Amino acid sequence: MSDSVDTPAAAVRGPSPRLPVPLVLAGARGHGRRHLANIRRLQAKGLVRLAGVCELQPLDERELDGFGPVAQSADLAALLEDTGAAVAVVCTPIATHTELALTAARRGVHLLLEKPPAPSWAQFRRIADGVAAAGVACQIGFQSLGSAALPAIRRLLADGAIGEVTGIGAAGAWARDEAYYRRAPWAGRRRLDGADVTDGALTNPLAHAVATALALDGGTGGGDVAAVETELFRANDIEADDTSCVRITTTRGSTVVVAATLCAQAPGEPYVLVHGSRGRITLWYKQDRVLLQRAGHGPGEVVHGRTDLLENLVAHLTRRAPLLVPPEAAGAFMKVAEAVRRAPDPLALPEGAWRPATGEDGTPRRVVPGIDAAVEAAAEHLRLYSELGVSWALTGRARSATGG
Repeated sequence: MSDSVDTPAAAVRGPSPRLPVPLVLAGARGHGRRHLANIRRLQAKGLVRLAGVCELQPLDERELDGFGPVAQSADLAALLEDTGAAVAVVCTPIATHTELALTAARRGVHLLLEKPPAPSWAQFRRIADGVAAAGVACQIGFQSLGSAALPAIRRLLADGAIGEVTGIGAAGAWARDEAYYRRAPWAGRRRLDGADVTDGALTNPLAHAVATALALDGGTGGGDVAAVETELFRANDIEADDTSCVRITTTRGSTVVVAATLCAQAPGEPYVLVHGSRGRITLWYKQDRVLLQRAGHGPGEVVHGRTDLLENLVAHLTRRAPLLVPPEAAGAFMKVAEAVRRAPDPLALPEGAWRPATGEDGTPRRVVPGIDAAVEAAAEHLRLYSELGVSWALTGRARSATGG
């Protein structure tokens, strides 16, 4: 398949499953606990039934309280066959996504695939092509793309509320302690045992900032990305980046800049900022909160609702509701992830550019002084760290650029 063209997903084949839809959860610990809680909520509504859990270590009775009989196995293929599940929720290490997704697709099982969908563009294409060939639905787990805030902002832009859009910035200043990188062998890695992982700030914990900014820009397909410039750094003793920024140029000529860190001094809510010739719109995407600021008007703030992506997948299968985040909606994000993967390894910040600190629970972490302001300035001015004059970013070795 062409490296720059997104093929629309094939129509879902076969009869619609009946409610409650039987499903299997692959990866029920770590972030998977959120999926387990959501499945419990949807099961109480009569929409789904947890038929199986795929984990290396089986869940205990307490973890499965209230679900009824649940089959467990470390073999996803066997579990799907034994349970007759119609849906698989895959929330496993990034490098395992491709094979597990294709295992489900080959058996006609629909998918909710946690973000990032794959560690590389080639692996993403394998997934997208595989689910299309199998005629199964695949929802990519970018929860922010289920927010009603996005279509509301698009309507404002179409109505000219802030004039001509001049660019989009996104800022994410979070904190992760040092134990975060010891929670799993793949955490903070670019590669593991010869396989791509690409577990950097922009490609995993703050991937929503990239995906949401691209969605508001209006180009979510891989063919919408013309070029990506990256600056990747690390304060922690890891392979991947924990402090980074990218500038994306689209095939329409628009500009999206995303700056992120996991070493913030004062962690805050990540946001996307749409710049216009006569105003701006800020979206705090985890809160679905939108602030409209424009010339000649007072500021206006609205909090929107959100559609759960698993609930949307069930509605798609049973009522043919439009799927919110099919693979083609993640193509542009994966082009950015591919640029990060292909970039030179992140530069370690020099001595004095970071300092040890402790989190609220007393766990040690690393802080980069001044990074909070740099992240905000990048989104505000649509510039990379080096262009803002950040001292540790001025080395040319950090800068990398790739075509779409």
